[in-house]
This record gives sequence, structure tokens and C-alpha cells, in this order.
Amino acid sequence: MRTRIIFFLFILVAFSLSWMAAATLEAESSSEKVYVIRVEGLIDNGLNMYIDRGVSAAENDEEAIGVILHMDTFGGLVDAADKIRKRLLASEIPVVTFIDANAASAGALISFATDNIFMVPGGSIGAATVVDGAGEKADEKMQSYMRGLMRSTAEAKGYDPRIAEAMVDERIEIEGVIAEGELLTFSASEALENDVSTATVRSLREVSAEMGWEQAELFNVDERWEESVIRFFASPVLQSLLMLMMLGGLYFELQSPGIGFAGAIAGIGAILFFLPLYIMGLAQFWEILIVIIGIGLIAVEIFVLPGIGIAGVTGAVLLLFGLFASLVGNVGFSFPSLDEMRTQLWTILLTLLLAIAFIASTIRYVMKTPFFGRLVLTKSTDTASGYTSYENKDDLLGKEGVALTSLRISGTARIGDRRVDVVSDGQYIDKGTRIKVISTAAGQVVVTRVEDY
Repeated sequence: MRTRIIFFLFILVAFSLSWMAAATLEAESSSEKVYVIRVEGLIDNGLNMYIDRGVSAAENDEEAIGVILHMDTFGGLVDAADKIRKRLLASEIPVVTFIDANAASAGALISFATDNIFMVPGGSIGAATVVDGAGEKADEKMQSYMRGLMRSTAEAKGYDPRIAEAMVDERIEIEGVIAEGELLTFSASEALENDVSTATVRSLREVSAEMGWEQAELFNVDERWEESVIRFFASPVLQSLLMLMMLGGLYFELQSPGIGFAGAIAGIGAILFFLPLYIMGLAQFWEILIVIIGIGLIAVEIFVLPGIGIAGVTGAVLLLFGLFASLVGNVGFSFPSLDEMRTQLWTILLTLLLAIAFIASTIRYVMKTPFFGRLVLTKSTDTASGYTSYENKDDLLGKEGVALTSLRISGTARIGDRRVDVVSDGQYIDKGTRIKVISTAAGQVVVTRVEDY
């Protein structure tokens, strides 16, 4: 009996210790988090908002011990990448990059702003030469600016600044690494060999293990739906198309004024253009107001002061300036340098060229189609074309009749077999008096006494 009691107590103690150990282990494993932020697709200002939210959440979470940027991108906007770079350099929590395929161009800049870089086999990093809106290599001034960003960022995080610069400028030669005339792009093994990456890994779990975060929970920071929508509509391609909707719709609306189909298209384009930019803090209220004033001045030029030109030119300048300023991250009237605004300048220029081509082709081809004719008034409505706003009574001119009522200027008369509303030629005409039609201008029948005619 005593043996059974001892054995039972032993089992009870063993089970309790096992349960306590499991609970302790679970508590320990759930007490630490590693935030995972996806950096994929075009690097733009919408992505900047998402990364800033994710890093800030990790900094404010007492259980967070690090952030992993899960990256696969071919690059994007330099100004957006610079904002992300600054945010990562100022992070109060360790941030590392896991390159799960590509970190090209602006993606390389962001990677160098983190504490460690990890790459999958077959991954690549580099090719950070700046291109303009037409896809051509930007001028030397812009390349110099990008070299400076890459160099200073690499220095801040302990990477070789010469390697970072060589990813921008093919003229830089590094013995044993890259020859002059070749733009530097590293594979995973080359990045490891040249101390750009810390290790070659295959998963987020392996990244965590390399950082000593094995017990931490991987917490995915999902992109909110509104951030996804903002990223979609704030992309340079969509911005150009939305401006095209505004400018094209505005042109055709002013050609046939009134709230119509063209005006609705312009209004929808304006809302979809300005709303994402306003939410991101790019478009300010005064910039939107300038656009509205510009449109108003163009309308004044067309309908109030035609031919003078001052109001129209001023309105066009304000309209284009307001659209451009909405795309740029300016503070009041303090704008970045021209090099930093190159993408926005190209967006405006290409949009104007597309708008001119669209309006010209629409006038030449589309406006002649039956479908367009049902949407917009394109035909003349003059009398020669068979249109009139009154009943034509010219067939009564010269005919005689009888006043059915006293004509105290106006009244009714019978002319032939028709009862007609008439007016006298200024004199009083008694009921039953013979009258004769002397005018039918604008559908108004004017009569006089027969004896006075």
C-alpha cells in the first residue's frame, strides 16, 4: 500500500513539473515577437506608410525584439526609398533584410539601411542606377545624389561604401570585385563573400535562427486594405492616367458646358488623384485650391473674357503647378531639389503629351461616332439645321382673319380654320374686327386692322 502511494505521488510530481515546464516554455516562446514586413512590388510612398506603421508598432511593442523586411522588389521611387531609409536608420529596434529573390535599385538602398542582410540562394542585390520617367539613365547630377545616399547609408550600418557606390556607378572599379565599365550586382554567394550579406538562408525561420531569435513568434504585419488602395492609385502610371482623365474631361466639358458625362469623368479623376495623395500628406489643401482656381480662370477666359488670354494663361499655369505640387513632398513653398523631383516632372510632362494626343485623336475620330454623339452635343442646333425653340408660323404671314376677343394688345383671332394667339400692332382692336397678319417673327403673330393696312 505504501509503495502504491509513493508511486502515485511520484507520478503526480512528475506530471506537475512537466506541466510547469511546458507552461514556462510556452510563456517564454510567446513573450517575444519578431515583426515581419513585406517589401514587394514598386517602392512608393504608399509602401513608406506601411513600413513606417510596421516599424513604429514594433518599437511600441514591449514583446518585440526585432523586425525582418521580407523583400522582393525591382525598385521604385528614389524619394520614397529615401524616406524609408531615414526611418530605418532612426529605428529603435534591430531591423534586418531577408532578400527573397531581388533587391534591385531602391531595394538595395533600403537593404543597406538595415543591420543585417540575408539572401536566399539565387537572390540578387544591386543595379541601383537612377533612371528617369522615360526609362533612360538619369543625368550625372542625379547619379551623384544616389551615390551619396548609398555611400552614407552603407557607412552608417558598417557595409563597404565602395561596394554600395559601385552598384550605382559603372565607372567605379574595385579590385577583385568589379571592373570599370560594369554595374555591380551581387548574387547570394558573392554578397556573402564580400560581407554584404550575413548568411545565405532559405526561410524566415532561418533568418530568426541566425539572429538568435529562434524562440520568438513571427508576427506578420499585414498591409491594410486602404494602404493597398492608396498604393495602387498613387503609382506614377495611375497618377498619369488620372490626370489625363481630369484634363481630357475638363476640356470636353468646357466645350459643351453643363454637368455632363465629360464633367463627371473629370470629377472622378480628380477625386481618385487627390485623395490618396492627400492621405499620404503629399497633396495639401492649398495645392488643391490652386487647381480649382486655375480651372475657374480658364472658364472665365472661355465664357466671360474670350480672346484676352491673361485669365486663360494664368489658369493653365496654376492648374499645372497645383498638379505638380500635389505629387511632390514639399513643405509649404519649400520644394526639394530638381533632381529629387525628376520623377514628378516626367509624370507631368508625359501626361501633357498624352492629353494633347488624346484630345486631338478624340476630336478627329471618336467625336464622329454615333455613340459619342449620344453622350456629347456635337451638332449645330440652328434653324438651318432644322432646330428651333418655337413653333414656326410663317405660313400665316399676309393672311386675314377675325378677332375673336378684344385685342388689348394681345388676344385670340381666327385665321382660316385655325384659332391663333395674336398681338396687335400697338392699337386697340375690338372683337369681331377684320385683321391681317403683318409679322410672324420668332413665332409671335402680329396683326393689324384690315382697313388700316
